[in-house]
Amino acid sequence: MIATVISLFLVTYLFGIIVLIYGFAKAKKYQKTDLKPQTSFTIIVPFRNEAENLPNLLNSFSKLNYPTDLFEVILVDDSSKEKFQILSSKFQVSIIDNIRVSNSPKKDAISTAMQQVKTTWVITTDADCVVPENWLITFDNYIHQNNVSMLAGAVTYECENLFLHHFQQLDLTSLQGATIGSFGLKKAFMCNGANFAYTKSLFEKLNGFDGNNKIASGDDVFLLQKAANLFPDQVHYLKSEEAIVVTKPTENWKSLFYQRVRWAAKTSSYQSNFGKFLGLIVFFGNLSFVIGFLFFILRILHYQLFFLFAFLKFTIDFILLYKTNQFLTKTRIKSLVLSSLLYPFFSVTVAFYSLLGSYEWKGRRFGK
Repeated sequence: MIATVISLFLVTYLFGIIVLIYGFAKAKKYQKTDLKPQTSFTIIVPFRNEAENLPNLLNSFSKLNYPTDLFEVILVDDSSKEKFQILSSKFQVSIIDNIRVSNSPKKDAISTAMQQVKTTWVITTDADCVVPENWLITFDNYIHQNNVSMLAGAVTYECENLFLHHFQQLDLTSLQGATIGSFGLKKAFMCNGANFAYTKSLFEKLNGFDGNNKIASGDDVFLLQKAANLFPDQVHYLKSEEAIVVTKPTENWKSLFYQRVRWAAKTSSYQSNFGKFLGLIVFFGNLSFVIGFLFFILRILHYQLFFLFAFLKFTIDFILLYKTNQFLTKTRIKSLVLSSLLYPFFSVTVAFYSLLGSYEWKGRRFGK
């Protein structure tokens, strides 16, 4: 009976990942052209206590291969302990205070900034990120070659040679692979707010974050899912290596755990049935591995079956991870075996905790 249940979950899991691999392959890469820049952007950056990171982000903005009169930056201060000051800038940048009206500081920050936006397009990123020099020009070129109102981009980590960083890179790579795969299948349900663009008019048509502002996170995925539900043909993914935003991994396991709990807590509120179904497939696939490992240790499950299960799971995972990693970094995946063994235990713990526990984020406590 146990072997039958585990086998059923394995087959379902393998099918789910194979579908994502197919979707990833269907999502075509985009290369910027020599089109003259036309799109006006407002870059919105919510921040809280980011005095160390913001200069690096602003410096990357100053190196953008884009006319400074076609973009401006709005930094939204969410009650930082120390006020951040801009000494000088080559482009238009302003700092405004967040107006809190909901349980979600980041959604409030974006909504606050939207009241100041005069451009057609907005693009959000995070304070601990660095953007590539062709970031805006690549978005601009794609916008003018396609009928699009929302455009999601890729995010990767800048890692040191630490297992904690390698583990996070593997985790983020799997999420990016699922994201790109879902767009390739035209079933978009997930994106990353550190590299996310949409028109101001679309934001207003969707009534912003109405309907999900009781959930602390999800400024990206809930907006995406609303747009994909109402205007599916206008929601695209920018699969371009020239538009990949680089961010920092967390510096300790506790912060990583709470970050992933924050991400997982919003899954049950997804509008996307495909996203919910895929989340369940991945959860039960990892849970089956954990249960299979425990039963293997207790000698309840034959070792041949467990090793077959592990081999098939890791093989299909590796294909998606390899393809995604080649797009994101073009470097070898590090600590793959150890990370792959730890990941099911980590993800199952995160999933259960997200249903029952609270978490810390930016010095605040959220949840139950």
